[in-house]
Amino acid sequence: MNKKLFVISGSSGVGKGTVLRGFLERNPEFMLSISCTTRAPRPNETDGVNYFFITKEEFQDCVEKDKFLEWAEFAGNCYGTKKKYINQCLEEGKDIILEIETKGAMQVKKQMPEAVLIFICPPSYETLENRLRGRHTEDEATIKRRLEEVKKELKAAESFDYRIVNDDLDTAIKTLEDVIKEEMKKC
Repeated sequence: MNKKLFVISGSSGVGKGTVLRGFLERNPEFMLSISCTTRAPRPNETDGVNYFFITKEEFQDCVEKDKFLEWAEFAGNCYGTKKKYINQCLEEGKDIILEIETKGAMQVKKQMPEAVLIFICPPSYETLENRLRGRHTEDEATIKRRLEEVKKELKAAESFDYRIVNDDLDTAIKTLEDVIKEEMKKC
C-alpha cells in the first residue's frame, strides 16, 4: 500500500498545531515531520522534537545544495523540510504529516503533486489577530508583519485540496480525520 504525504498549513495563530496535535493523539500511526528553522526556540520547544534549530549559514548551505523539499522565509526566519527525511519516511512505510507555512506547502505541491494540502482557516481575521496577540510571544512589529502575510495566505488557501475552519476545536479535528480517512481510501 502506498503511503501519503499530508501537508497541514494555515496562518500563524490559526491553531493548526493544536488541531494537528488532537488528530495525532487520536491517530498515533501517523508521523509528524520535523522541519528545520533558523528562529530561536520558543519556551518548551526542543531541538529534534519540534524543529531542527539550525543557523542561517547551515540553512543557506542546504538551499544551495538543493536539500529541501520546501523552504520559505517568514517573519524574518527561514523554515524548510529536507527531501531525504520525507523520502526515507515514505520508503519506511509511514504516512507522514508536514505542518508548514503556506509558501512551503505550495513548493511541496510542485515537487510532489501527489501530496495532499490541507489549509486550516480562522473563523475570522479578527479572531486570528486576537489569537496572535494573546500568545505574547512576539513584538508588535512581528505581529503586524504576520497579519499582512495572513491576507496573502488566505488567498493562497484557494489552491489547497481542502480547507478546514478552526472555529470549534473538536469539529476541526473530526473534519481533519474525515479528510485524511477519505484520502487514505484512494491509496
